[in-house]
Amino acid sequence: MSRPPSKILAVSSGGGHWIQLARILPGLEGHRLFVATVDARRRAEIRCERFFTVGDASRWNKLGLLVTALQILWILIRVRPRVVLSTGAAPGFLALFLGKCLGARTAWIDSLANAERLSLSGEKAGRFADLWLTQWPHLARPEGPFYRGRVL
Repeated sequence: MSRPPSKILAVSSGGGHWIQLARILPGLEGHRLFVATVDARRRAEIRCERFFTVGDASRWNKLGLLVTALQILWILIRVRPRVVLSTGAAPGFLALFLGKCLGARTAWIDSLANAERLSLSGEKAGRFADLWLTQWPHLARPEGPFYRGRVL
């Protein structure tokens, strides 16, 4: 008997974070996929059960972070995903943190652009990620993040 498809919420900010997340999504086929990102125009690029747009904020915009956190919390309560996956940055970190608080399994894949050191979000996400990955072997550490192969 096979397991029913898992609900997966995939979250990223724009730019390279989105490109990397979009490259991962085909590998999640067969699951109930929900996607949240900062650019509504990205909806046409992917196949998912439901697409959400959230605010794009950074540590320099505390009010924006609060708004984005509330948007993500609302999505998490509505979707109730089994897994939250992110490639970064602030919206992804908030989704991982809040998803973990609500009992979801979590996965963080740090940005390919962070070749010299982990991103700030990636550093913080490690505390809340069940799976914490870097795309550069020299950034891997025994306690995480882990390197599991080629870059996206």
